[in-house]
Amino acid sequence: MAAHRRQRQGPLSGSAAGRTAVTLVLAGAATATVLEGAGHADPRLTPTQVRARVDRLYQEAEEATERYNGAKEKAEEARVSLDTLRDEAARRTERLNAARNGLGSIATAQYRDGGLGLGPVLQLALSADPDRYLDSAAFARLAGDRQADAVAAVRHELAEIAQVRAESGGHLRELEARRAELSRHKSAIRGKLAAAEKLLARLTAAERAAYARGDSGAGAAGDRTGDRATRDAAPRGPVRAPNARAAQAVSYAYGALGKPYVWGATGPSAYDCSGLTQAAWRSAGVFLPRTTYTQINAGQRIPRSALAPGDLVFFYSGISHVGLYIGGGRMIHAPRPGAPVRIAPIDDMPWAGATRVA
Repeated sequence: MAAHRRQRQGPLSGSAAGRTAVTLVLAGAATATVLEGAGHADPRLTPTQVRARVDRLYQEAEEATERYNGAKEKAEEARVSLDTLRDEAARRTERLNAARNGLGSIATAQYRDGGLGLGPVLQLALSADPDRYLDSAAFARLAGDRQADAVAAVRHELAEIAQVRAESGGHLRELEARRAELSRHKSAIRGKLAAAEKLLARLTAAERAAYARGDSGAGAAGDRTGDRATRDAAPRGPVRAPNARAAQAVSYAYGALGKPYVWGATGPSAYDCSGLTQAAWRSAGVFLPRTTYTQINAGQRIPRSALAPGDLVFFYSGISHVGLYIGGGRMIHAPRPGAPVRIAPIDDMPWAGATRVA
């Protein structure tokens, strides 16, 4: 009998051990996921690798910013269209009420002249559902020529109001969809920026200061002319450009040097990259679309060898960054959060193309 006696299980044996093992595995996976989600915070990253990953996060945030800008522009268009349709519906309703009042006057006279019965026009004026009443064969048979014009006016306004309301519903749904899209892009931007900040916190104060100045030499953020260029940038004498409008756009960009980068901003106190170029050309009376991927098609595409001050220069395969060319292989642009509007070489980022606005 002793040979068949069940052995006593230790605290980590059997099903308890299995549960504990599963718990440890899940905990390890969760920890790895958290570390990966927090900007891939590998403790073995060198400062150069940290800066490279921060650059990438900022680039991804800028791509999301341009999508946000596009969604915001379309949401504004939908809102304006909706407001216009609501105003039109109000005007149509006023005309409908006037037409129904006209029918009421005719019905009153008909009632006085024709006895105690409610004539068809009076029934229409008092009906809670005039459209349905107008469709009835009884009204079509009983309405006389005297009321025909007034009835036609009511029918016309009812049809117009129904159409306007249907269009308004479509624009309202579009506006709601654009607002949801804005919220998604906003969350993506904030997530990228938060991850970048966590990575930057691993650098020393001196390394962070060098990165902010653009001394890292790391691709997307390598504005090596940095603060010195910002201090010494004011041109002596008139701005040289192919025409007066380009000169005004370049002059505006010089005036924005040192102002902060804020995603979604179009000035005058802060800018993102496409917000700066839009504001610069708006000061010259030229209205550019809001996003990088639409601004590149806002003028004549030109080769890099033909660049002149005032041209728009674009970077990255997704056309996610833009600057304003000022000559000498340099541009003024709004680089990223923490880096103010500054002068930088156009060689700092992967070239995508250029456009001459005017």
